[in-house]
Amino acid sequence: MPKEEGIKAMIKKTILGRSGLAVTELGVGGIPLITCGVEEAADLIRYCVARGLTFFDTANMYADSELKMGRALAPVRDQVVIATKTGARDRATAAEHLAKSLRDLQTDHIDLYQVHNLSTEEHLEQILAPGSVYAFLEEAKKEGRIGHIGVTSHNPTVALKAIRTGLFETLQFPFNFVETEPVEELFPAARELGLGLIGMKPLGGGILERAELCFRFLQEYPDLVPIPGIKAREEIDQILSLYEDRRPLSGAEREEIKAIQAELGERFCHRCGYCMPCPEGIDIPMVFLFKAQTKRFPVKQVLETSKERMEKAEGCQECGQCVEKCPYDLPIPEMIQETLDHYREFCRQQQ
Repeated sequence: MPKEEGIKAMIKKTILGRSGLAVTELGVGGIPLITCGVEEAADLIRYCVARGLTFFDTANMYADSELKMGRALAPVRDQVVIATKTGARDRATAAEHLAKSLRDLQTDHIDLYQVHNLSTEEHLEQILAPGSVYAFLEEAKKEGRIGHIGVTSHNPTVALKAIRTGLFETLQFPFNFVETEPVEELFPAARELGLGLIGMKPLGGGILERAELCFRFLQEYPDLVPIPGIKAREEIDQILSLYEDRRPLSGAEREEIKAIQAELGERFCHRCGYCMPCPEGIDIPMVFLFKAQTKRFPVKQVLETSKERMEKAEGCQECGQCVEKCPYDLPIPEMIQETLDHYREFCRQQQ
């Protein structure tokens, strides 16, 4: 049997809660496609389909990701499940977003259309107001342009309120062996209400380097579908190999996870980007990547790529706008100063 066919046989199908959508237990996220050329991205998505994956998630706000997915998936539209999102908080914008998504994805219907990043109670009230976003999505569902309605969030409190309305069929939330908070209350509530679970950021938004630890951990939650962002064939091959050679985490691997959890601590930037834009032009999520980059890249490359953003970080006025917007209540200005201290010491050691 060819290798690709063998991998296909190892990927299981699961049902996304009461939506009834049958998808592969592993999906594909669309954010990294932004960095790929059109044909490169389309070829990569076709490769994922050839490897047996059937669930593809993107969003209106992911630059040209929908265009690239549409180019690849149009010829196999009846074989795949497409999920996308709108960040609209009013009816007119939601209508524009849906029309654009249908056009760019080259389809007449979206299997799963999600309200994107409900991070505040105000957002939830806005989309549920009479005649607003949710009312529009219901109409689009009746017309057949949407199959099912889901919600995504980075805020567990708001997500819990959203799913308890009973209006959504799926929940997409960050989940990995560092971000385990949803296990306590959010996921149990979603299961009780019959929602399908989709796990964004299975690799911690790029912070977690050990794919084998990440996906063996996630395999302990068989009703959750992780959607790693993919930008190269080698990445999906590595992940799929962990489903071909499926086994529980070893004792040594669990100790590794504990060590990583302890190292990252509670001050873990989830790289959701909701702290942006900074009025001083600081690229906050990229600043917080510095320590990880010193472990992964040559010193010269780290210094060259970090110099400008660290100079910007020196201009932090501690205005607090980022703290107000962060769904994880992180002390961002304090963390910026800690990262600058680490950067200065790193530079000193290279002299």
